[in-house]
This record gives sequence, C-alpha cells and structure tokens, in this order.
Amino acid sequence: MKKVIGRCVGETSLVQITFISKQMPQVGEYVSLKYDGKNVLGMIESLVRGSVSITSDIFDPATIEKIRKIEGDDHYIRGSVGILGDLNHNLRIPRTPAPPGTEVLPASKSDLEKIFPEKNSLKLGGLISQKEVEVRVDLEKMFSRHLAIMAMTGAGKSNTVAVVIDGILKYNGCVVVFDMHSEYDIDFENGESKIIRPEINPLYMSFSEMKRLARIEGKAYLQERYFGEAYRMARKQAEEGLIPGNDFIQALREILKGWASGQILFNNQDVSKEKQIVDVLNKIDDLERRYSSIINLSAGNILSRLEMGKANIIDMGSVDESAAEVIVSHILRNALQNNKKWLRSDPDEKMPLQHPVFFILEEAHILAPKNRNTQSKLWISRIAREGRKFGLGLCLVSQSPKSVDPDSLSQANNMIILRLVEPQDQRHVQTASENLSDDLLKQLPSLNIGEAVVLGLMTKIPALVKIDEHKNKKFGQDLAVIDIWGKARKKKEETIKKQEENLKNLGGDY
Repeated sequence: MKKVIGRCVGETSLVQITFISKQMPQVGEYVSLKYDGKNVLGMIESLVRGSVSITSDIFDPATIEKIRKIEGDDHYIRGSVGILGDLNHNLRIPRTPAPPGTEVLPASKSDLEKIFPEKNSLKLGGLISQKEVEVRVDLEKMFSRHLAIMAMTGAGKSNTVAVVIDGILKYNGCVVVFDMHSEYDIDFENGESKIIRPEINPLYMSFSEMKRLARIEGKAYLQERYFGEAYRMARKQAEEGLIPGNDFIQALREILKGWASGQILFNNQDVSKEKQIVDVLNKIDDLERRYSSIINLSAGNILSRLEMGKANIIDMGSVDESAAEVIVSHILRNALQNNKKWLRSDPDEKMPLQHPVFFILEEAHILAPKNRNTQSKLWISRIAREGRKFGLGLCLVSQSPKSVDPDSLSQANNMIILRLVEPQDQRHVQTASENLSDDLLKQLPSLNIGEAVVLGLMTKIPALVKIDEHKNKKFGQDLAVIDIWGKARKKKEETIKKQEENLKNLGGDY
C-alpha cells in the first residue's frame, strides 16, 4: 500500500492546497491527490516544521527543554502544494478543489513517466526527488520556442549546454555554438564537434558590419562617407577579380591613399586636404592590425560549412567583443535571409543552408546586452521573434541574466535555470518567464551544482532536475590554481638549485 505523506487541511482551491504531515517530504517532490474520480498531480512548493507545544510564546529555554522531555520530539510538517493538473484529463486544472482530509500521496513512477515521454524528446537528467524518473523535454518545442540556460558561474551551465548539444545530435540535428572561450571542442556521444574559424568573406558582409570592425562612429558622417565609398569600390574590384589574394584591406587603403594624395578625385572633387581621409586611413591600419585574420576574400559563405549531425563550433576565443558581435550578427543575418529564401523558393534552387539550425550563444549578456545597442543584439532579437517560422532555433546562455536584453530573453519560452543567488538576476529571470513561481524562485539559491529548475512549453510540468553529467569529465572544471602555483614554485626552486650546483662546479663564489 502506498505511503501517505499527509492530508489536506483548511480551505483548498483549484490551484493550491495546504497539508499536514508527520514526516518530512522534499520541496519539488511530486504528489498525487485522488478524489471524485480524479488523479490530480501537484508539486510541493514550500514546507515549514512546527510544534503545538513549543510555540513562539515561550521565552525560557529551560521551559522548552522540560516540554521536550515530556513530549519528545513531537512536531508537525505543514506544506503547500501547487496543483499541476488532472492526470486523467491531460493535466487540465480540475474544476473542483480537493476535499479537506484528502490524502496526499507520492506520485507514482508510472504517472511521472507519462509526463516525460520518450518520443521526440531530449533527456536532461533525473528528478531530484525521484532519481529513477528520467526528465525528458519535447525537442520540437524546445527548438521552435527557444531556450535560455541561466546560472551563476560554476553551477553547471557549460555541462548543461553539452548535454543539450548531445541530445540534439542524437537526431542528426545541426547545432551552431558561438564559443566565446574555446571550450566546446569536446567529444560528444552522438556526434563530433567541427571547429570553424571565424573567417568572413567581405563580399558577404554588410556595410554596417565592416563599419563596426573599422570602429567608425555613427556621428562621424564624413569618415563614414569616405569609408563607405572606398568599401563600395573595393567590393566592385573584388567581384571583378581585380584584388589578388587576400588584399581586401590593402585595396581599401590604396583607394583612400589616392584621395589623400590628390591623384584620384572623390566624386570629381579634390579632397586631399580633408583631415577625415587621414582619420579613416588610421582606422584602416587599426582594422588590419586587429581583424586581418577574420577578413578573408577566399573564404566561402560560412553557412555552407555547417553540417547536420555535428556540433559546429564557431571558435571566437581569440577575437574581441567587437569582432564577436560582427561575426554573430553576420551569421544570424545571413541564416535568416537564407532560410526565408530556402522555404519559399524552388526546392531545386541551391542555397548555402538547406536545413534547420539551432544556435547556442554563450555569453548572451555580451552579445545581446540590456543597456547597449549592437548589431548582434538586433539579429538575436530578430531570430528570437521570427526564427521558429524559418527553422532557426535559439539558445541564450548567460551567468548574468540581469544584463541580458529582456526582449530577447522573454522570447525564450523554455528555461533551464541552475543556481542563481543574486536577487536582481532572479527577478530578471522571473520577469521573462511567466512559469517561474515565487516558490520555485526561492529554490534557486539552494540548488546544488548541476541541479536546475526546468520549465516552459518543452515540459508539461515544472521540474527540479539533476542534470546528467556529460561524459567529458574535464568539461567546465575550474583551474587547480593551488596545484599550478605549487608546481611553478617547485620548478623555480629546482632552477635555483641547479644554478647553484653549476656555480659550485665552476668554482664560483656567490
């Protein structure tokens, strides 16, 4: 016979009940209430322990000790249960509340397994309260309604991303990871990683992307005018095959030098005395120094390099934030434009990309910042709003939710939230997700490493989950700094000792 956790007391409602128990269940544990032919599933949201005899009106510890000797450890557990729905009617909220006195039972494994079906699903881990119950989410809804993975540093965020990637690769999916710290070149169980250098052919770039790399400000109208005309002329030369090798930046420089020397007229005008020409030339020199490695005329369309069944890793560990913003905006813009044509054009027309893609953006607070407008933020927001219609899914990953663009974050209808301690981060996440209740919010600071609240359209019910540990054991681990320091000191001591021995052998005095 199934063990009874407790019984409903006081007034009950359609969405919540209070129960009294003599044993301690767990917050996040699923329970069942059976009444009027219903099998109602609920989640324990809060618990308090109290005593009828030892109340807050007693101010003498000696009195409390006497009562304990007489009464023993007599106490009660009072908890609240959020109603999730009737299992007999596809989790619809019941139209009648549970009668007071109704038994609160542990939800059975068979009932919970119906909630997390295996078909077209991605396995994240097991329930914290019932580890034997696998938590699976609807992959189709995760893709089409986007995902956010939020956690403080060291809470298991990167491991969770790896588990999600492996789950998508199981279905031969195409995953693109914007890898800001060069950490995802790892072994996956269901596919392999493919490292893609962040090289962009300027023929596929927009003027705004190139202007961003050249660091020409929006208010520098004359600089923008000269740079824009030079860029247009250099593109034309490149398209006609007049620029040898990878000399696009050099072609820009030669055009500007011609104007600055007066040998070439700018729109039939001599602009050789214009200071802005020299300013743009200086920025071209800076552009070459910073980004010559990512601007490559011989590089094809980067979309054509993306493969299904692989984790396509855009390795951006060696580029700065400005370049990262340009790379992300360039790929997202072209992917959206490509897929719009792919889905609406003749199926025989050759497109660089001809399948759905799931984009994972690490450091989303940098690429889509809350208080700063960037090109990457613009296109992340576009993909978040329009991507599902054109086979483009999005996953925002950040350890600073409060710094992520709220418009983009609110479009992520699915969330995996690991430990979050900072109150502003918690509130920002709750504002973005209507499914994160106050009670679940209170659980975020107490989650252990690798534990998460999973909610959204990809799961029928909110779940407290222990995320599977990815098989790559070294993934996401902190540096063993004390060990590194110790080895460095030992090496230094050995070097000094060796130098002293050499001096002695040479008969030196030190």
